[in-house]
Amino acid sequence: MRVRAVPKDKLREIGNEDWVDHTRRPYTEGTTAWVPVRDEDTCECEIPPRVRYQGKGFFMIGEIAVMHGKKPRREEVDEIVRFRRPRGVLWIESLHDLTRTPKTQILWGDAGEVEHHENGYTYFLDPGKVMFAQGNRSEKMRIAQLVRRGERVADMFAGIGYFTLPMAGSGARVHAMEINPVAFEYLNRNICKNGLSGRITSSLGDCRDLLTGTYDRIMMGHFDAISILPSALLHVRERSIIHLHSIGTIEDQINEQVESAGFSASIHVHKVKKYRPHAWHVVQDVTIS
Repeated sequence: MRVRAVPKDKLREIGNEDWVDHTRRPYTEGTTAWVPVRDEDTCECEIPPRVRYQGKGFFMIGEIAVMHGKKPRREEVDEIVRFRRPRGVLWIESLHDLTRTPKTQILWGDAGEVEHHENGYTYFLDPGKVMFAQGNRSEKMRIAQLVRRGERVADMFAGIGYFTLPMAGSGARVHAMEINPVAFEYLNRNICKNGLSGRITSSLGDCRDLLTGTYDRIMMGHFDAISILPSALLHVRERSIIHLHSIGTIEDQINEQVESAGFSASIHVHKVKKYRPHAWHVVQDVTIS
């Protein structure tokens, strides 16, 4: 590929230059971006095309490559390092109950705190200490588009602000609750970093004890959310909407609890991603009536 070297932080400035080949993507290496050049223009050098990665699945959180599932073999880790050149490779073995504290192992390099950018928001976190659901990226965008300006929203499992920040960015007034002190500290840092302090109130503790008043929308982004639904139903009214996450659909259980609380509901099931063979991570959008 014919390229010119450009400082990485200058990529946006050269976006409209006539010599840039927009049919190909720049390749970044450290602080340098190798920008493809059109055939009729001069280049500084030629680099071989990158080999498409076809190994074990991973995703990047900041500069750290994160892996789930079965522990990867050393050859698989080495392939990721050659392909992505991360600061470290981290394997997440499991998550601990309601606090969602990860049990992890560093397989290469080092881990620690990172600055992660997603959908226009900045998140500080240590993926070895708190959960970050990279696979929920499209769901965060979907919820942000559903939120109406001025809504009073409860985020019952706020974490570091996965859904809190996009909802507040869309104009909602968000009550963000988190039981994990480490995640709560990152939540407050991320609220300030993104300039959303005026729209978000954060509370540390068990969300069942922190809910107050009535909410227009309640986010229940935890796979055990169904067990806490009765508490949420004490703080809704007609036309309130609850977004309840689960593995597989649980519409019957939701309807049973909604009716016990004296309401009825319409439920729309939205698939987020494949969780394991024959099982989907889904969100039930529950509109109270």
